[in-house]
Amino acid sequence: MAALPLLFAVAALLLLPGGTIPPPEEAARMARFVLHNCDWGALATLSAQKGLRGHPFANIFSLSDGPPGRYGGSGVPYLYLTDMEISVQDLEINSNASLTVSLAQTPYCKKHRYDPQNPLCAHIIFCGSIVKVNDSEAGIAKEALFGRHPEMESWPKDHNWFFAKFNITNIWVLDYFGGLKIVTPEEYYSVKP
Repeated sequence: MAALPLLFAVAALLLLPGGTIPPPEEAARMARFVLHNCDWGALATLSAQKGLRGHPFANIFSLSDGPPGRYGGSGVPYLYLTDMEISVQDLEINSNASLTVSLAQTPYCKKHRYDPQNPLCAHIIFCGSIVKVNDSEAGIAKEALFGRHPEMESWPKDHNWFFAKFNITNIWVLDYFGGLKIVTPEEYYSVKP
């Protein structure tokens, strides 16, 4: 009977709002899982700013692939952007970017005492480009973002906010020892998180 509380404690550590963490051999599911459980990511662009032109420049952005919870998530990272933001100005010159999300922002890594750089504290690196969503996709992006980030609805209207998505072309998963795993966008979108 003494093992029962320990079993419940271990199960609780494995659970996040998006469900149980996938095993390392399921890299595509891991990528979907990590993105869905993260509310923000580090977006890296090539700077177009004077004095930094051509250098990497990383910035934090709120994001969402759908409503929080176990069964949500399209896998598409949506963002709410304004041309007034320095990284968006970079993207206007070169839309290529990378986006990194990590379970370090969830309770999972702290509960397991994993340093954010520990491979067991899974992180995903997406490469691709940022594109404005079309009118038919704007409603999906709005629901995904405002559902997780309700403050966004009250941001100043004169900043000309728009919905965008990260168009994924390459995915690298670091969730275990032994190096990065490569996942294709086709594999990524074909699995259920």
